[in-house]
Amino acid sequence: MTSAKPLAVCVFCSSSGRIDRRYVDLAAEVGAELARRGHSLVSGGARVSCMGAVARAARAGGARTVGVIPEGLVDVEISDEDSDELIVTPDMRTRKGEMDRRSDAFLILPGGIGTLEELFEVWTARVLAMHEKPVVILDPTGVYEPLRDLMQRLTEQGFARHRIWDAIGWTSTVAEAFDLLERSQPRIEFSAGDYAETQL
Repeated sequence: MTSAKPLAVCVFCSSSGRIDRRYVDLAAEVGAELARRGHSLVSGGARVSCMGAVARAARAGGARTVGVIPEGLVDVEISDEDSDELIVTPDMRTRKGEMDRRSDAFLILPGGIGTLEELFEVWTARVLAMHEKPVVILDPTGVYEPLRDLMQRLTEQGFARHRIWDAIGWTSTVAEAFDLLERSQPRIEFSAGDYAETQL
């Protein structure tokens, strides 16, 4: 299946060298599928771990890759000099802003606190109707299930609106993840009244 419109897909994932090899293989599978479907990649600009794997596989399949890395991490994460375009930013905030600006959709793979920060930023912005780009989690091994349970509990206790579930897709296979990214997502309606104080 190929999307009618090629997407610039931003993939948030790990740059850790300590993770299980299966997550690196998952990232490579994502890169290959992205290329097969005719999309381009926006990544964190590192050539190590999952970041490197997704970019190499995407290029091997003929996809264009854009890497965005802050100058403080060029040596730590080892910048992906093979990117079709490598952007070095002054800091992490500028990095995320540049990745957001260049992307049509967001795919989140298993990762650490950096990946979680990126996930929550784009998820929150979509809930608040600040963008309409698809946000999809790919979690074939259940790494994010405790997070899903936590968000469900927060929803049940009124800390989060039920709309948060309209703003994200939760998948377990690469094909399903890309199907969701390519599908038109529901528009999120938001108004100031959503945050009116509870009357006691």
